[in-house]
Amino acid sequence: MYPQTKALTHIRMHPTMLVTGNGMKQQVQDPSLSGGKLTQQNQNADSRRLQFMPVSRKDMDMRGWDAIDFLFISGDAYVDHPSFGHAMISRLLESEGFRVGMIAQPDWRGTPEARRRILERMGVPRLGVLISTGVLDSMVNNYTAAGRKRGQDSYSPGGKTGRRPDHALEVYVSMVRETFGDIPVIAGGLEPSLRRFTHYDYWADALRPSVMSDCDIDIMVYGAGERAIMEIASLLDRGVPVRKMRSLRNTVVLAPLEELPGKLRAAVETGDSSIVILPSQEAVSRDRKAFARAFMLAYREQDPIRGKPLLQQAADGRYLVQHPPQKPLSEAEMDRLYAFPYARAWHPMYDKEGGVPALAEVAFSLTSHRGCFGGCTFCAIGFHQGRIIQARSTESVVQEAELLVRQPSFKGYIHDVGGPTANFRRPACKLQKENGACAHRECLFPKPCRNLETSHEAYMDLLRRVRNVRGVKKAFVRSGIRYDFALLDPTGRFIPELVEHHVSGQLKVAPEHVSGSVLACMGKPGKDTYDRFVKQYRQANENVGMDQFLVPYFISGHPGSTLRDAVELAVYLRRSGTIPEQVQQFIPIPGTLAGAMYWSGYDPRSLKPVHVPRTEREQAMQRALLQYSDPGNRPLVMAALRETGREDLIGFGPDCLIPPRLKPIDRPGTVPYHERGNGRVQKPVRAQRTEEGKTTVKTVGETTKNPPVRKKRPETKGRTPR
Repeated sequence: MYPQTKALTHIRMHPTMLVTGNGMKQQVQDPSLSGGKLTQQNQNADSRRLQFMPVSRKDMDMRGWDAIDFLFISGDAYVDHPSFGHAMISRLLESEGFRVGMIAQPDWRGTPEARRRILERMGVPRLGVLISTGVLDSMVNNYTAAGRKRGQDSYSPGGKTGRRPDHALEVYVSMVRETFGDIPVIAGGLEPSLRRFTHYDYWADALRPSVMSDCDIDIMVYGAGERAIMEIASLLDRGVPVRKMRSLRNTVVLAPLEELPGKLRAAVETGDSSIVILPSQEAVSRDRKAFARAFMLAYREQDPIRGKPLLQQAADGRYLVQHPPQKPLSEAEMDRLYAFPYARAWHPMYDKEGGVPALAEVAFSLTSHRGCFGGCTFCAIGFHQGRIIQARSTESVVQEAELLVRQPSFKGYIHDVGGPTANFRRPACKLQKENGACAHRECLFPKPCRNLETSHEAYMDLLRRVRNVRGVKKAFVRSGIRYDFALLDPTGRFIPELVEHHVSGQLKVAPEHVSGSVLACMGKPGKDTYDRFVKQYRQANENVGMDQFLVPYFISGHPGSTLRDAVELAVYLRRSGTIPEQVQQFIPIPGTLAGAMYWSGYDPRSLKPVHVPRTEREQAMQRALLQYSDPGNRPLVMAALRETGREDLIGFGPDCLIPPRLKPIDRPGTVPYHERGNGRVQKPVRAQRTEEGKTTVKTVGETTKNPPVRKKRPETKGRTPR
């Protein structure tokens, strides 16, 4: 049913050669960021714009183009960097000779005529329109967990909000149909990928149908779909109608039964086991347990090796069809995607607005792989990128590091080397190559699989190579590591080497909770595993005379978490002397197991009921318990302790969370009264309310009786001793 697709490696690109859509090559200089702005040495405005895809008729004229093949509409500002999907896909199409025009964040609020002028600025595209709403789901980007409008959009010029609509895909598709009529429309990116089946929308607090039903999309590419995009582009270029593309891997289509490929139609009619038929949209809307069951059926088939076609009948009788994912990209294919001549900057049209803030975090970071086998239920990476790791070669990553070093604004520091989980450098086991990821178990939960490849040598070798690039002072790991996997390193060298060379003063880890029942719902290891990692991390710091912090992340209000579980976590934080820098209120994202739990009230893996903190009051109390030291949370903490019968935690004992009454000395920004006089040297705290409805508390000093003196390592000019 699914023939082998063409590999992406037959055209290699030199990183300093720009290949235009008409096949012409021109040498370009390596662009550089300086304080967030592109330097203009020996470059005028026109030559800078030539480093990007055209965004106007003037840009087309400079290239000698009379038309574009594809119009790419992006919900994010236009940043030509490999961390942005619109940049990677447009560069891939460009390398194959297609002409791509870019319109980022089109204004949807004007008159129909104004909207048409925006989309028609480069004429009617010859082959079709590609739409991606951005790195984040537009609703997550626009709203906090409390439903308030966010105060900043890092993916928009100047960080300003209001540049993208709610449910952006629907709005952009409507604009395209209004302007171009019956033109092929191909949607991709995170938002349609996570909303490809009937799904729960947290902000509407209701089920919504697939975006294929809500939008007039011809075909959707889900996940990381480089091969699918190239296959669609090639077929369109050969004159194949988009509505004939009903059987491509990595795509989703919506069609009447009679328009489906013969094998699929026959399988539906006969109930053949070669396909999986999900409960219909009507069935899951009526029965929450059916929704949980449908999600789990779909979740288990997101595998390129053993995955089967998935079908779900829509409310209008048509069938939504998800074809299996594409086979994992080879190392050579991954290398090619990162070797394109990216400008590594935002488009010059944003200079006056201060640029695009999101670029700062990735400008000097290196992506080593994609995919994740961690299995966290609240995370959508496995559903979007898959559980099989697809990695670049060490040489490719090192070459990119050398490219960064040559940029004038580089100060010697690589900000990050990793991926969704930094220390998942290789596939989880050798069996995945032939059999795919296991359908009925995870690699690390509830305990590590006996087939799991736990060696960290490949990742440590990569880190050594990068930090030894001439001109690199330090190469940090800031994307976070999976600490339970780090503990499995058979050599025991990973944590000490990480601490000595790759921590920038603090290391992010995500224990998320400490209650066993909550961690089971999250798919995370028990608190004993976290405690063991903390002990080894501290010992590794002590061994090299360093004093570097751990930054733990916790989630409040996750499915399975009762008020008693939140009290248990608060007591753990109290006993360990931990003041969380960040507490994230759970948001049920479409395409996640935890999101399905939240709506259905059942764990899709077992179909057993789970407690879901739904009311604003319970969510607020759970969040306040994790931030018990904030005097502003005292009334909620007091109510939670009384409701759970834990008045023993009200007082002045070593485990008590709050005093019986608020002393006049207790003010935001000071150490609470009940934390004084307990034999420990307390830290001054600085509390700040954030837009997430959480309190970020930053501390100075240590909470031990004898705070250690921070020892500075000897420095040499240009490089840090190894």
